[in-house]
Amino acid sequence: MSTYLSDTAENRTVDAASARFIYRRIGPRGGTPLILLNRVRATIDWWDPQLLDLLAADHDVIVFDDIGVGYTTGEPRDSVDGFADGAIEFIEALGLTQVDLLGWTLGGTVAQRVALWRPDLVRKLVLAASNPGGQVPGAPAPNQNVLATMTKPEVTGDDLVYLFFPETDTGRAAGHEYLARVATRLTTGGPAVSEAAGKGQITAIGKNMSIPLEQVVTDLQRLDQPVLYATGLRDIMTPAVVSYTAAEHTRNATLLGYSDAGHAFLFQHAESFAIQVANFLDSQ
Repeated sequence: MSTYLSDTAENRTVDAASARFIYRRIGPRGGTPLILLNRVRATIDWWDPQLLDLLAADHDVIVFDDIGVGYTTGEPRDSVDGFADGAIEFIEALGLTQVDLLGWTLGGTVAQRVALWRPDLVRKLVLAASNPGGQVPGAPAPNQNVLATMTKPEVTGDDLVYLFFPETDTGRAAGHEYLARVATRLTTGGPAVSEAAGKGQITAIGKNMSIPLEQVVTDLQRLDQPVLYATGLRDIMTPAVVSYTAAEHTRNATLLGYSDAGHAFLFQHAESFAIQVANFLDSQ
């Protein structure tokens, strides 16, 4: 039997013009809801229940699948703009007038775009292992083995451990512990991300990487919301220098790094990260 309250949260539906969105909501009501935006090729079943429980201890937490992804209906998108449109449509369908956003990897890129388009809708941003766009100076060239692994038709558990956690005994152990925690949801037989949706997400990343650096810097300077950038210093997918550079150009930014963690630092260090997020969200 699961020890995580978030594993018992039921799927909810809300209809909008482009899709029937599926979401889960946990934690106390009141205050500003925290909306989580996910990575490539993941549904809401892939969120770490340990992290969700910790975040929801004192905050109203909502996870959802964007248009055409996983449980949610609609035509899959293939751009960050398309996913941002979907996120805004979902938030408005819930009748929410202001939210905090926590985006992991592609989800963070989407969250940033939402904040730029609708500053009235977004109070604070937490961007985890996220690339604001373009080619960041000083970032290592893309690792071909990483690219080949993340674009495989079927990504295995061992592939995810390789992509998200450091190649150390501690890192691999943390990766397999994460897989064990998400297994409760995954074994219920929920939908996977379709091939079309997965390709659309990867296409969106490619388009985002082609944005001129000057435009990326301009966008970062336009962010008025407080932003918490968080990174694993051993991230082989989104190097830590990306978060450092983004924070450097953002008006009101805090940078958080985990020295022994990679792309999934937020699951490897769930307790510490949840405390940092709560402190950031609750600060004046």
